[in-house]
Amino acid sequence: MRKPARLTGNTVLVVGSLHYDIMVEADHLPRKDETAVGSRWFPKFGGKGGNQAVSAQAHGAAARLLGAVGADDFGRFLRARLETSGVDHRFVATCDDVGSGMSVAIVDANGDYAATIVSGANLQIATDTLQNPELWQDVGLLVLQNEVPEAINLAAAKTARAQGIRTLLNAAPSRPLSAEFARLVDVLVVNAVEAEMMGTAAVTSLKAAAKAAKALADRFECVIVTAGSLGLAAWSAEDEHFSIPAEKITAVSAHGAGDAFIGALAACMVAGTTFKKACAAASRAAAEHVAGRPTKVIPR
Repeated sequence: MRKPARLTGNTVLVVGSLHYDIMVEADHLPRKDETAVGSRWFPKFGGKGGNQAVSAQAHGAAARLLGAVGADDFGRFLRARLETSGVDHRFVATCDDVGSGMSVAIVDANGDYAATIVSGANLQIATDTLQNPELWQDVGLLVLQNEVPEAINLAAAKTARAQGIRTLLNAAPSRPLSAEFARLVDVLVVNAVEAEMMGTAAVTSLKAAAKAAKALADRFECVIVTAGSLGLAAWSAEDEHFSIPAEKITAVSAHGAGDAFIGALAACMVAGTTFKKACAAASRAAAEHVAGRPTKVIPR
């Protein structure tokens, strides 16, 4: 099995999406053909790329984002949040001919949610920017997700591999991955549904999550399978494998918990934290997020 590339810097580079999220609160999620009545709505900074960059910055890393927004109010809102969060957004382009990405998410009384996204400018991320040496300055980890075209992810992963930088893929939302791209992924993070859609057995327990992680480790160097309120299971290239039960909390909203997890995980990885300790810290960050508590830097 190929040994993963080494970390080379303390900056997390995220290549990914930015969405203006419209959040709707209701007592339940609507069924097909049902019109549910909500209690309130509010705008929220979103997109997996943006959320993960903000989380990495909040958990002690220097975060940089390559992305795109439209020349509209949504885009200005998104860029302002990156600015106030301390994320390096020099490589977020503004597109004049397409609107910013956006989503509508409904959160029910139990904190569960469902969402629909419109990609907009996220489909216009320029791969030429990947050749800019300043983009890669001090980068120790590349973080990708599936809310932008695979062509962008592939180009980013190829450039990272050429420079000896590890690539972490949060394979969400689930979609088929080309063999060429999969070979460039050093760390795969999926939730229970995504693991099943990649061919594992149903993940209904931590034991099942561990089996899923082991199965996916035949294709990826390091694998983390998150199982919501159950916890997570991981399998690394060095055949290190473990499970971490989730912390018991009172849920406020699960929306964005996965992104909080990825950001904290990435921050710990570039700080040189061991794989298991990084997973534990990321699990705590996700629990804090679901509980609605303020994000804080995790001691490492």
